Amino acid sequence: STQSTGTYAEPVPGPSTWMLQKVASDYKVYIIGGSIPEKDNSKFYNTNVSFDPRGNIIGKHRKVHLFDIDVPGKIRFIESETLSPGNTFTILPTQYCKIGVGICYDMRFAELAQIYNAEGCKFLCYPGAFNMTTGPPHWELLQRARAIDNQLFVAAVSPARDQTADYTAWGHTTVVNPWGEVIATTDEKPTIVYADIDLSRVDEVRAQIPVLKQKRKDLYEIQKKTSNL
Repeated sequence: STQSTGTYAEPVPGPSTWMLQKVASDYKVYIIGGSIPEKDNSKFYNTNVSFDPRGNIIGKHRKVHLFDIDVPGKIRFIESETLSPGNTFTILPTQYCKIGVGICYDMRFAELAQIYNAEGCKFLCYPGAFNMTTGPPHWELLQRARAIDNQLFVAAVSPARDQTADYTAWGHTTVVNPWGEVIATTDEKPTIVYADIDLSRVDEVRAQIPVLKQKRKDLYEIQKKTSNL
């Protein structure tokens, strides 16, 4: 719930990022650290922080698109009443490939994924928590759409469902390959999801159906901009 943002918000770096930093360093792994409420001066953000195997911060993504929706009789949720939007793209440089990061509602915006694709990403990761209204029809569908549109891997990572919480998450952490196939998923319960990522599959699919080379840039084009905010 956004009503609790002020209570749980913390600076970056802060307690949560220090913990993730230590885990990344101790176990020599990359960590894309979900998201936390970040406080920066008088503003609050929904923020992801990611780390390399030495515990260095390699990316900080502030959620770009705020979740302001009103579905009569089902859900009203206005993030902009509490949160401020981020204004930057976040690409993680790893030894395997570039990874583009979005948070939850960011996944609905195809342009963000297309920019990441144009910047050389072969994997997109969206920590998120769709609700019980939008989750069943849209959660997997959007992941598959972003994967097929850009011919890359997409992972969307959700918390497990807590029926007693103010905001009930759909769950169903999922990984989709560049062909749009679900290669790993789960239900709403707490668990660990494993997936084998063969990045050669990206080049293979792009060679078979070369839509990225066939775009009509004489008619349309997605343009990356730099915010002045």
